[in-house]
Amino acid sequence: MDKMQTENGYGVLFIVATPIGNARDMSPRGMDILERADVIAAEDTRRSVVLLNKLGIRAGKLASNHKFNEHGKARYFIDLLKAGRSVAVITDAGTPCISDPGNELIRSAVEEGVRVVGVPGPCAAVTALSVSGFDLSAFVFRGFFPRENADRGRLLDQMRRSAVRTQVFYESPKRVLDAVEYFIREAVPCRMCLCNDLTKLHEESFRGAPAQVRDQLLDKGEYEKGEFCLVVELAEEYLTPKREHVVSPEALLVDAMVRESCRARDAIKTVLADEANTYSKNELYAASLRLKNLI
Repeated sequence: MDKMQTENGYGVLFIVATPIGNARDMSPRGMDILERADVIAAEDTRRSVVLLNKLGIRAGKLASNHKFNEHGKARYFIDLLKAGRSVAVITDAGTPCISDPGNELIRSAVEEGVRVVGVPGPCAAVTALSVSGFDLSAFVFRGFFPRENADRGRLLDQMRRSAVRTQVFYESPKRVLDAVEYFIREAVPCRMCLCNDLTKLHEESFRGAPAQVRDQLLDKGEYEKGEFCLVVELAEEYLTPKREHVVSPEALLVDAMVRESCRARDAIKTVLADEANTYSKNELYAASLRLKNLI
């Protein structure tokens, strides 16, 4: 059984995962911690009351800890913990801190010498990945898909430059169709697994190329409800990871100076104009200074 206090008299901070839909997914250990904790720090106390009632746990020890008050509230919880009281952190659904509040409190607890214990359980992103059928040797969790096209463009560039094919996002029902259509407009070669209402009675997954997923959403009609998790597997040939340098920048500059009979300053311009070059202007300039010091 988990200890609620450490030897220094401080209470323990528990990070407790809660169901993302099906209440039966609550672990026995998680229930035990919630029953025994002195305080339950909840993202939305109104939603957490519903869960605690289902689990038969007293809701009177709930305290709010949402994104709008977590910076100021962290001190309140730290004071409780240092006074020997145990605190369990929960979110509306799933694992705390995964695109949800909790990090500020955990950071403060670590700095204050308070023990932090994770109580694992459901996570929508991990569940969606597990049913996707995609390459999971490595994956990147990106949080919520950006709203603005400029931010989306920067993200897509990051995704292309990564060596990781599988990327996972959260998305709201109001914006999910637009997110899928963005991949269509940008002609991104990929497969998708779009999961809706995971673990709930009417959970559903839409699979295929972006255009196929869009058509499945439109055929469904009533899709602007529930929560969505989008898993994207990029085509191998679409990725353009940063290439490893095979020749030093000094060697490239010396070669250019010999071929063009030019000074280092002009050699930098020559190397930068070469499509095969992988060095930045600053890297080449630094290399030219190193060459100058050798002369």
